[in-house]
Amino acid sequence: MSEVNGGQLVGRQLKRAGIDVAFGVVAGPMIEAMAGMQEAGIKVVNCRHEESACFAASAWGYITRKPGVVIAGSGPGMINTVTGLHVATESAMPLVVLGGSTDGASRGLGGFQEADQVAFARPGSKWTAQVDSTNRIPELVHLALAKAVNGRPGGVYLDFPGHVVRRRVEEDSIRYRETSPAMSRPHPDPKAAEAVAAMLAGAQRPLILVGKGAGWADATEPLTRLVNLGIPYVASPTARGVIADDNPMFMNAARSSALAGADVVFMVGGRFNWIFQFGRAPRFAANVRIAQVDIIAEEMTSAADVEVGMVADCALGVEAVVEALAGRTLASAGSGWVDGLRKDAAKNEAAIAEQMASDEEPINHYRLLRDIRDAIPRDVNVSVDAEMTMGVARAVLPAYNPRALLNSGTTGCMGTGVPYALGAKLAMPDRPSVAVIGDYAFGAAAMEVETAARVGANVVFVISNNGGIAGHSIQDRMFAPDAPPIAALLPVNYERMGEMVGGFSARVTKPEDIRPTIERAIAANTVAVINSPPESPPTRRAAA
Repeated sequence: MSEVNGGQLVGRQLKRAGIDVAFGVVAGPMIEAMAGMQEAGIKVVNCRHEESACFAASAWGYITRKPGVVIAGSGPGMINTVTGLHVATESAMPLVVLGGSTDGASRGLGGFQEADQVAFARPGSKWTAQVDSTNRIPELVHLALAKAVNGRPGGVYLDFPGHVVRRRVEEDSIRYRETSPAMSRPHPDPKAAEAVAAMLAGAQRPLILVGKGAGWADATEPLTRLVNLGIPYVASPTARGVIADDNPMFMNAARSSALAGADVVFMVGGRFNWIFQFGRAPRFAANVRIAQVDIIAEEMTSAADVEVGMVADCALGVEAVVEALAGRTLASAGSGWVDGLRKDAAKNEAAIAEQMASDEEPINHYRLLRDIRDAIPRDVNVSVDAEMTMGVARAVLPAYNPRALLNSGTTGCMGTGVPYALGAKLAMPDRPSVAVIGDYAFGAAAMEVETAARVGANVVFVISNNGGIAGHSIQDRMFAPDAPPIAALLPVNYERMGEMVGGFSARVTKPEDIRPTIERAIAANTVAVINSPPESPPTRRAAA
């Protein structure tokens, strides 16, 4: 009879679950697990930092609708995943961290890299557990994968004491989990669907709010039918593309007017958190009526006064509302509500048109993002990171496909842009992956450019380089004129990282060069780093 170690059991169970890509950082006591995964035919992506591995895995998992898997070493290695677990849970992205830990025999004695890793993981995770025997590895891995992806997706942590990973057992004694249950999706209560339909039909100014949960539920088809009845909608940043942005009911360009003017709001797969200003006045009308569909019942109790809560899969819930609206005439038809929002949207778009068309140097954010928009194909995965860059991207960059536009999300975490683009490319190798990142955000994970090159993930990284955090505004406003560069950065030639890994590199300083450079980078089919820097660094940034 043949023997296998715990690491091999990890790889074999993951492969049975349909996981073909995993991320991590090579470190003990989980090297056997990485070797077991590679032996099982899983593509193992060794990143340069565990936090980046978590972000890459989260993006891969969100796009593929499978759990993203990360292998981490003990102590500091696993602790580096805590941010990733928190971000995944808050942003509803499926992530499983398999973390090695100190051998059981030395716990409490100051063992190498000893830490209470389950305790570190628990606040940021949906579920945590520790493997108590080598024979149970397949079962606990099976549970971890299911916990991460079912219900509302999120982060899961499974702890592996080193002796459990190294131990060898007779393979005949192992029970692998071969199948997952064929689960039905939660269907809506017909009475709730009728109540939502009645609210929308009777509203003078109805509005649909689309959250990323609608993208996870693949609700594109019923949502498109719903808004095409003549109901305008606003999408959260990461829900863009669930309904293609060129739908005539898309009103993000009139977001403030839409939120403040609506008398009935139907939230689909989103949260009434800071992104939607808690569903309260003055951002919303004081007497607005609110309905909500979500897979989690607890979500209906929030800062917003929700009148009708429908617990259901978003796609099925919206489908039921569409069916309940069949044959009805909307009270808002001919009210001027949609036309008024379109006028506001046109006015707001005109306000930035001059900046988008500007030929001034240095290149401004609006012109850079406009030309990126015009250069990339319709079927593209885009990640955006950095405060000013994200703000402008929301106004300029469209999305046409669900789960195709990623940014810092609910937590506003910097450093996601580079690894999200890496994970997106590995999730959909045939679709271009473009990262649009501020220089400070790029620096948070820049060495993952080497990872991308090493594993053949041909991402195009575009650095919107304004020389600091929020340009120079923080340095200029918050620090003395003779202060050394604190919020400001050196004028680094980031594009040379493309050369460093044998890829495409370009420095773009003239507006007319932006679009052709992006197009060449995509066509090169290699890792690309494009740097759009300020014309020159501020003269007063030298250290005192």
